[in-house]
This record gives sequence, C-alpha cells and structure tokens, in this order.
Amino acid sequence: MYRCPLCHQKLSPQTSAWRCPQGHQFDIAREGYVNLLPVQQKKSLDPGDNAEMIQARRAFLDAGHYQFLSEAINQQLAGIMQSTDTLLDLGCGEGYYSAKAAAALTGVQVYGVDISKTAVRYASKRYQHLHCCVASSYALPFNDGAFAAILRIYAPSDAGEMARVLRPGGYLLTVSPAPEHLLQFKQQAYAEVRLHPDTVKNEAGFRHLQRQRLQALWQAPDAATMLQLIEMTPLAYKLNHQMRETLCQQLPAIQLDFYLDLYQKDEGLLR
Repeated sequence: MYRCPLCHQKLSPQTSAWRCPQGHQFDIAREGYVNLLPVQQKKSLDPGDNAEMIQARRAFLDAGHYQFLSEAINQQLAGIMQSTDTLLDLGCGEGYYSAKAAAALTGVQVYGVDISKTAVRYASKRYQHLHCCVASSYALPFNDGAFAAILRIYAPSDAGEMARVLRPGGYLLTVSPAPEHLLQFKQQAYAEVRLHPDTVKNEAGFRHLQRQRLQALWQAPDAATMLQLIEMTPLAYKLNHQMRETLCQQLPAIQLDFYLDLYQKDEGLLR
C-alpha cells in the first residue's frame, strides 16, 4: 500500500521498518505507525493539531456527542464499499471515525493518515487494528489506485492526490460545515456573523453524486464539555477568555450542521 515519500517507489515491510529499493528506510514506531513525513514537507517543527486539542476531541467524541455523525458516515460508506475493499481516512486525527468505520464495515481495511504525529500516535496506540501513518495530505505516501474510498472530514487536501490513490470509479466522502454549524460560537466571536457557504465544492477529477445535510441542536451537560467542544474547533483561536467564560456559564444550545457530500472518481474529468 505504501510508497516512498522521497523517491515514490514501493515500500516493502521489514522486521521493524518499511524500505524501498533505493534504500530509504522508515522505522515502525512502538505504537505501530510509520512516519512518512520527510522534513522537507514540514512547514513547522511539529505540524498539525497539538496535544491539548487532540485530548479535548478524544474526550468529547468518546462521550458520544458526535455519534450521530459517525453513524451517518458509516451508513453511506456501507452503501459503496465491499468487504474486501480498503478505506483511507484522510486527516484521521486520534482515530475515532477510522475505528468506528472499521467496526461498522466488516472486512474493510482502514488506513489513517494525519500530519500530526501526536494524533497518529494516539490513534495507533488505542486502535491497533488500524493502519496509520504520519504524512502530508498533499503528498500521500500510497501507491496509485490503492483505495476503494476516501473519507475526508474537514481535512485540507489535494484533489489530484486523492484521485491518484483511488482506484477507477472510487469514491470520496467529505464532511464539511454547513451554514449554521457552531452558530452560537460565531455570535460570540464576531460582530458580524458570516455563515458557511452552501455551495457544493468542485473537486477536480470527481463527479458529485449526492449531498446529505445533518443537523442537531446540542446541549452541553456541563462547562467542561462545552470547553472540550470549543478547544477542538478552529474557532478556539477566535474566542478569548471572556467569550469562553460566557459560553461555559450560560451553556447555550449549540447548532450542529454538517454536509456529507459523496463524489466519484471520473476518469474522463482527469484527461
């Protein structure tokens, strides 16, 4: 499945490493993942989500607050995948959605990739049945046509790279914020609230098949859980201490609003 991020030749498993014919070697970490992110692909010393954000997200997701989203994702994946297929979770984070997909899709091999070494270490240590690696989503370390489907939840990506690692006719399922997602956070952070766009994103090389909108009004059980949701979102950087205090004291109902968009790789669009 893996290819060398330096020379793009196929990687072969050794006792405790992956190695290519050119002699590039990538050690397998104690937790089971492999780091395929060369230093020249890093934009910072430790890219991706930090430990605080990852821990907040894990606690929040473990409590089941986004289980309805996971179930909707897996229902769509079940309709397009066979038991012998392979799935890539692009931007897998600490592995929550990857593990849920692996449990729901009998026989499907699930691979996770994330640029955050900390997140991948969390995922591999907890979910040892997943195949995880540290890598850039803009330079995926996988062979051409390796996957039947890709799941992308919010993660930045390159359409050409996604199309390359998908087999002919493969699927891309994306999750993105719909217009009213976390509206109450935005009302605290901005004087003038701008809603997320409702347009379908054009992914080069893909044909859009369908859209599902998933909405729920979420009520935090306590201030600690509200703070977890704040910390796991990009809006955390916009909410100062006073804004956070207001949200955690008042515990307003929070609008959750997602788009699930299903695309299919179209060879005609790639020419």
